[in-house]
Amino acid sequence: MAAGKYNFTIEQGATTVLQIVLKDGTETPVDLTGYAARMHIRETIPSTVIICSLSSSILSDNTGLHLQGVNDDLPYTSGSIGLYISAATSSAFNFNAARYDIELVQGDYVNRILQGVIRLDKEVTR
Repeated sequence: MAAGKYNFTIEQGATTVLQIVLKDGTETPVDLTGYAARMHIRETIPSTVIICSLSSSILSDNTGLHLQGVNDDLPYTSGSIGLYISAATSSAFNFNAARYDIELVQGDYVNRILQGVIRLDKEVTR
């Protein structure tokens, strides 16, 4: 199955929380047990510079792709991935628009589930 397309905006210096719900053909949430997730943000697809790398290995500031929930708040349902970018992490961003994709990994199996453009709404109060 082709990756879904979703464009969104990150507010620089603010916490970003996004819930992604995966469902099968019968609208049943997909069981993510045994999966890992990963995501890169780059200014362009061919760029070798990674603006931000997120994974299901959560950073100390909670930034990452939460397959078991962000502080027990996300995901709201099974089959969900909680994307969390801390205010400290987003305050370091300095791009206008960038590309991203999210992959689910289980062993050697990799499934790109979502891709798109991220716009950065620049912070005034810092």
